[in-house]
Amino acid sequence: METGISIYLSQDPEAQAALVERSGTAGVRYAFTSLHIPEEAGVDYRTRARQLLALCHGHGIALIADIAPATLKKLGCENFEELRRLGVEYVRLDDGFDATRTVELSGIFHVVFNASTISETDIVAWRAADADFSRFAACHNFYPKPLTGLAVEDVAAMNARLKALGFQVMGFVPGDRDLRGPLHEGLPTVEAHRGDTGGKLALDMLELGDAGCDVVLLGDPGASPELWRRMAEISSGCLSLHAELDAPFRHLFGRIQHERPDSSPWIVRSQESRLWDDVPEPPSPQEHPGAVAQPGDILMSTTAYGRYAGELEIARKRFPLDGRDIKVGQVVATGLPFLPHVKRGAGFRFVEV
Repeated sequence: METGISIYLSQDPEAQAALVERSGTAGVRYAFTSLHIPEEAGVDYRTRARQLLALCHGHGIALIADIAPATLKKLGCENFEELRRLGVEYVRLDDGFDATRTVELSGIFHVVFNASTISETDIVAWRAADADFSRFAACHNFYPKPLTGLAVEDVAAMNARLKALGFQVMGFVPGDRDLRGPLHEGLPTVEAHRGDTGGKLALDMLELGDAGCDVVLLGDPGASPELWRRMAEISSGCLSLHAELDAPFRHLFGRIQHERPDSSPWIVRSQESRLWDDVPEPPSPQEHPGAVAQPGDILMSTTAYGRYAGELEIARKRFPLDGRDIKVGQVVATGLPFLPHVKRGAGFRFVEV
């Protein structure tokens, strides 16, 4: 899953530049902007949009521009080909583009639509115009007004349908700083995400990824330091798990590991750990008779496990502890919500509390 931000041309240019720079550092690869927001009347679109495009290009960020037929005039462009030469890679089409023109534009840009409103009639018309759906993307709206957002189950169902056709799919979570007006109540796709902050917003991003979103963007222009840290982890594919480790195993802090691609519902299994030399000896039977592993327990298989010796595991559920395993630490409460997202090859590392 990739991450993204939202940038608005009414923002102060210095703040805009700082946002893009920080995004590049965090591994963000997409930015959304609108080139026809009514409350931004009076903005010098031609100058500001070109500055923004140069900023994004310099940090390896693809700009998704929400456009209307009048956008060209605002930007001082003669045609859409010129808009592409300026650096716009994705265009989110508003009303005013028929199927033929849409398919023509998809030869120049990746074209983006409102994921919630794509109908079977649209699909049929695009197919009739010989569309290549790998050039199409579907982006869910964000919803400024409370109680108007979507349910995550509905997002997942829409995403499954669109991804089966070949669409790239995107969605939004709110920011937790500088909430955008006029309501200043967050800009989520999923209503349940409204009002979340910090690490909880990072979990919301991961939830949208699990629901099939290829790209999850912040709808608001601001993020807290904690959210930036977590976005960088999501972008890199390696989540930090706050943990406590027993003294002989503290060397595991900071070591990057990866869950096996064939994830177990019971445990996280480190792919790298069986190649390490620090394999523990089995405990005596008296050390943990009838012991039970709890969610978050960090386990290591001892020499008694033969070729599985040295494998590091994290318990996802409660289960009887095998006598050939020992507990070497514990993922603490703040790290537990991230365990369901360490799956199918995902990276993780333990960090001190």
